[in-house]
Amino acid sequence: MAGIFKAYDIRGIYPEQLNEAIAEKIGRAVVVFLKARKVVVGRDMRPHSVPLFHALVKGITGQGADVVDIGICSTPMSYHANGKLGADASVMITASHNSAEWNGFKICREQAIPLSGLTGIGDIEALVNQDEWPVSARKGTVSTFDISAEYARFLRSHAKVTRKLKVVVDYANAMGSAEIAGIEDLFEIVPLYKELDGTFPNHEANPLKQDTLTAIRAKVVEVGADFGAAFDGDADRCGFIDDKGQVIQMDLFTALIAEDILSEKAAGTVPILYDLRSSWAVRESIAEHGGKPIMCRVGHAFIKAQMRECGAVFAGELSGHYYFKENYVAESQGLAMIKLANLICMKNKPVSELMAPLRKYFSSGEINSRVSDVPAVLNKIRARYSDGHMFELDGISTEYSDWWFNVRASNTEPLLRLIVEAKDKATMEEKRDALLALIRGPS
Repeated sequence: MAGIFKAYDIRGIYPEQLNEAIAEKIGRAVVVFLKARKVVVGRDMRPHSVPLFHALVKGITGQGADVVDIGICSTPMSYHANGKLGADASVMITASHNSAEWNGFKICREQAIPLSGLTGIGDIEALVNQDEWPVSARKGTVSTFDISAEYARFLRSHAKVTRKLKVVVDYANAMGSAEIAGIEDLFEIVPLYKELDGTFPNHEANPLKQDTLTAIRAKVVEVGADFGAAFDGDADRCGFIDDKGQVIQMDLFTALIAEDILSEKAAGTVPILYDLRSSWAVRESIAEHGGKPIMCRVGHAFIKAQMRECGAVFAGELSGHYYFKENYVAESQGLAMIKLANLICMKNKPVSELMAPLRKYFSSGEINSRVSDVPAVLNKIRARYSDGHMFELDGISTEYSDWWFNVRASNTEPLLRLIVEAKDKATMEEKRDALLALIRGPS
């Protein structure tokens, strides 16, 4: 059981690390910690999601809470059900993009507010380890609810498409098929790997990995599609492809979607969050289109909390998470897809043309380095780059007139993650190499 309680969720290999006995205890712990009376439970298509579901439900009902079973669904759909049904908590059974032997739980309190390592997962772990449960006066009930129709209505209410766009969708044999089931008829869909298969026979369900996008990039060009959408395992992330088969960088996609959102809002009054690894082009574009760009740290629990604090309507993360106020301040990749289609129709331009003004800086992408002494390396960086505008919202960020960088520690491994951006390629490469030499050199 050691190691399954992560920074943002519970995740482990089935059944060695995560099994039915542990799932039942986690169900009990969710009820006790959140004092929950109604818990929404959804699951992905992995074969072992079924026995884990039954064990989790046994724990929840045994501790006196009622379960609303929403069946096989995407993670954004589970968030929507949590808020729409007025639940005290929700649990989504999924290991997201992890390979077939993995499974896990994404837990929220009311209004789809996520539990993280700092806001509840540690407490759940302590209760599970203690394994002493208050006696419940009643056993909870189990009911079912089909959230798909309601989620479809929610997505469709935001659609302003004036023509049927051709879209290649890579479902990765996973939950993207549920995420956009209610809006597929708005598009001419060219499907890839739509059949649900928790063994992921075609490729890993992770659009952050460029090799998983090879097939969809080729198919977009082959069929002359308007764009492509590649979902991860539980469909809370999506990678988008432009009409020329080019990958749309996920931070730049934030700026693109913000343009559609801001077209409906009063200029200068709408906060939009972007993660601190994002291109300068993102904050510039948000401001240019009348929004109020606000930088945020990395991680969905932090971003969702900050969105609530500042009243943001939208946030985007470099990892392909896109968060909407309308979906209870949570992800909705179906809504991201709708927003892109709206923009194409509104501007009457191909995506590649819409993207061109945003592709004006040069980024290293995020580079991982394994280090033996993270604090010592960070201290060296602080000393070396103290002449720039330095801040520590999440790791160390430093800005200069023609380039910037962020370096931050991994939450789970002895890694430092570096990203560098500059106004020209030569400067980016020079600064990247200097920082990597400092990070990977003798401490």
